[in-house]
Amino acid sequence: MILLTHQSPILLGVAPSDFRKGIDGFVAQCRNTLGQDPTDGTIFVFINRAKTMIRALSYDGTGYWLMTKRLSRGKFTGWPTGHEELSPASARQLRLLLSGEWFSPVAQSTSAPSDCHATPLASSPPSTTLSSNPATSCTPQPPQP
Repeated sequence: MILLTHQSPILLGVAPSDFRKGIDGFVAQCRNTLGQDPTDGTIFVFINRAKTMIRALSYDGTGYWLMTKRLSRGKFTGWPTGHEELSPASARQLRLLLSGEWFSPVAQSTSAPSDCHATPLASSPPSTTLSSNPATSCTPQPPQP
Protein backbone atom coordinates (compact mmCIF):
# COMPACT_ATOMS: atom_id res chain seq x y z
CA MET A 1 0.00 0.00 0.00
CA ILE A 2 1.20 3.50 -0.77
CA LEU A 3 0.98 6.05 1.99
CA LEU A 4 0.63 9.56 0.57
CA THR A 5 0.80 12.28 3.22
CA HIS A 6 1.80 15.93 3.19
CA GLN A 7 5.25 14.74 4.31
CA SER A 8 5.71 12.26 1.44
CA PRO A 9 8.79 13.11 -0.63
CA ILE A 10 7.76 13.32 -4.29
CA LEU A 11 10.01 14.02 -7.27
CA LEU A 12 8.77 14.61 -10.82
CA GLY A 13 11.06 13.57 -13.65
CA VAL A 14 11.30 16.66 -15.86
CA ALA A 15 12.31 14.93 -19.11
CA PRO A 16 9.95 12.44 -20.78
CA SER A 17 10.71 8.78 -20.03
CA ASP A 18 10.52 5.64 -22.15
CA PHE A 19 7.40 3.87 -20.89
CA ARG A 20 8.31 0.57 -22.54
CA LYS A 21 10.43 -0.24 -19.50
CA GLY A 22 9.03 -1.81 -16.37
CA ILE A 23 9.85 -1.61 -12.69
CA ASP A 24 13.51 -2.62 -13.12
CA GLY A 25 13.98 -0.03 -15.86
CA PHE A 26 12.56 2.79 -13.73
CA VAL A 27 14.61 1.65 -10.71
CA ALA A 28 17.72 1.76 -12.91
CA GLN A 29 16.73 5.23 -14.20
CA CYS A 30 16.40 6.49 -10.63
CA ARG A 31 19.78 5.04 -9.61
CA ASN A 32 21.91 5.52 -12.72
CA THR A 33 20.48 8.55 -14.52
CA LEU A 34 19.00 10.56 -11.66
CA GLY A 35 21.45 9.50 -8.93
CA GLN A 36 18.63 8.75 -6.47
CA ASP A 37 17.89 5.81 -4.18
CA PRO A 38 14.42 4.53 -5.12
CA THR A 39 14.14 2.64 -1.80
CA ASP A 40 14.34 5.77 0.39
CA GLY A 41 10.57 6.37 0.46
CA THR A 42 10.48 8.95 -2.33
CA ILE A 43 7.72 8.65 -4.92
CA PHE A 44 9.17 9.21 -8.40
CA VAL A 45 6.71 10.38 -11.06
CA PHE A 46 7.51 10.30 -14.78
CA ILE A 47 5.70 11.44 -17.93
CA ASN A 48 5.81 9.95 -21.43
CA ARG A 49 6.87 11.87 -24.55
CA ALA A 50 3.26 12.27 -25.77
CA LYS A 51 2.25 13.68 -22.33
CA THR A 52 -0.72 11.31 -22.19
CA MET A 53 0.57 9.02 -19.43
CA ILE A 54 2.33 9.34 -16.09
CA ARG A 55 3.98 6.60 -14.05
CA ALA A 56 4.82 6.68 -10.36
CA LEU A 57 7.46 4.43 -8.81
CA SER A 58 7.40 3.82 -5.06
CA TYR A 59 9.05 1.39 -2.65
CA ASP A 60 6.96 0.40 0.40
CA GLY A 61 9.61 -1.55 2.34
CA THR A 62 8.71 -4.95 0.89
CA GLY A 63 8.66 -4.24 -2.83
CA TYR A 64 8.13 -1.73 -5.60
CA TRP A 65 4.90 -0.24 -6.88
CA LEU A 66 4.69 1.06 -10.46
CA MET A 67 1.45 2.91 -11.09
CA THR A 68 0.24 4.26 -14.42
CA LYS A 69 -2.37 6.85 -15.29
CA ARG A 70 -3.30 7.22 -18.95
CA LEU A 71 -5.64 9.99 -19.98
CA SER A 72 -8.57 8.80 -22.09
CA ARG A 73 -8.34 12.08 -24.02
CA GLY A 74 -6.24 15.20 -23.88
CA LYS A 75 -2.71 15.69 -22.62
CA PHE A 76 -1.07 16.69 -19.39
CA THR A 77 0.05 20.31 -19.60
CA GLY A 78 2.10 22.37 -17.21
CA TRP A 79 4.60 19.60 -16.50
CA PRO A 80 7.76 21.13 -15.02
CA THR A 81 10.53 22.09 -17.42
CA GLY A 82 14.05 23.32 -16.95
CA HIS A 83 17.64 22.24 -16.66
CA GLU A 84 17.14 20.18 -13.50
CA GLU A 85 16.37 16.48 -13.95
CA LEU A 86 13.91 16.37 -11.05
CA SER A 87 11.32 18.77 -9.69
CA PRO A 88 9.95 18.39 -6.15
CA ALA A 89 6.18 18.24 -5.66
CA SER A 90 3.84 18.06 -2.67
CA ALA A 91 1.31 15.32 -2.01
CA ARG A 92 -1.46 17.82 -2.73
CA GLN A 93 0.10 18.66 -6.10
CA LEU A 94 0.36 14.96 -6.94
CA ARG A 95 -3.29 14.37 -6.02
CA LEU A 96 -4.30 17.29 -8.22
CA LEU A 97 -2.05 16.05 -11.00
CA LEU A 98 -3.77 12.67 -10.87
CA SER A 99 -7.20 14.32 -10.87
CA GLY A 100 -6.36 16.62 -13.80
CA GLU A 101 -5.56 19.89 -12.02
CA TRP A 102 -2.25 21.40 -10.92
CA PHE A 103 -1.36 23.88 -8.22
CA SER A 104 1.80 25.88 -8.67
CA PRO A 105 3.12 27.88 -5.75
CA VAL A 106 2.76 31.61 -6.36
CA ALA A 107 3.60 34.36 -3.86
CA GLN A 108 0.38 35.94 -2.64
CA SER A 109 -1.03 38.08 0.10
CA THR A 110 -1.79 36.44 3.46
CA SER A 111 -5.54 36.48 2.77
CA ALA A 112 -5.35 33.56 0.32
CA PRO A 113 -3.68 30.14 0.52
CA SER A 114 -0.11 30.18 -0.80
CA ASP A 115 -0.87 27.50 -3.41
CA CYS A 116 -4.14 28.95 -4.59
CA HIS A 117 -3.29 29.55 -8.26
CA ALA A 118 -4.09 26.61 -10.50
CA THR A 119 -2.76 25.48 -13.82
CA PRO A 120 -4.79 22.73 -15.46
CA LEU A 121 -2.67 19.68 -16.19
CA ALA A 122 -5.15 17.79 -18.32
CA SER A 123 -7.34 19.16 -21.07
CA SER A 124 -10.33 19.42 -18.78
CA PRO A 125 -11.86 22.65 -17.51
CA PRO A 126 -10.28 23.78 -14.24
CA SER A 127 -12.45 24.37 -11.22
CA THR A 128 -13.26 28.00 -10.57
CA THR A 129 -13.00 27.89 -6.77
CA LEU A 130 -10.06 26.01 -5.38
CA SER A 131 -10.28 27.07 -1.76
CA SER A 132 -12.55 25.70 0.95
CA ASN A 133 -13.38 29.32 1.73
CA PRO A 134 -16.15 30.38 -0.70
CA ALA A 135 -15.05 34.02 -0.44
CA THR A 136 -11.65 33.15 -1.90
CA SER A 137 -11.49 32.06 -5.52
CA CYS A 138 -8.50 31.54 -7.75
CA THR A 139 -7.90 32.33 -11.37
CA PRO A 140 -6.27 29.60 -13.48
CA GLN A 141 -2.73 30.57 -14.46
CA PRO A 142 -0.93 29.50 -17.66
CA PRO A 143 1.93 27.03 -17.36
CA GLN A 144 5.25 28.60 -16.39
CA PRO A 145 8.00 28.38 -19.06
